[in-house]
Amino acid sequence: MTDLEGGIFSITNGGIFGSMLSTPILNPPQSAILGMHNIVERPVAENGEVVIRPVMYIALSYDHRIIDGRDAVQGLVAIKQSLEDPMRLLLEL
Repeated sequence: MTDLEGGIFSITNGGIFGSMLSTPILNPPQSAILGMHNIVERPVAENGEVVIRPVMYIALSYDHRIIDGRDAVQGLVAIKQSLEDPMRLLLEL
């Protein structure tokens, strides 16, 4: 797969095919892969109320020999926050 040569990280978007959730499989020698999935409206508890919000699951698979779990989760949380508030990312807040 020449498209992956020299890469260290991949992003896969199963959401365009309707995938709600999956575990992305690492492509050696890459160190991590982020899986993004379908956005659907779901009931969410917010301030004691049930409201309908768009929800998208994201999943990160990574090589524990290279990446510490704490760092991976912190990175995934940062990605989540950026997706939930893109203006923050654009304005570098």
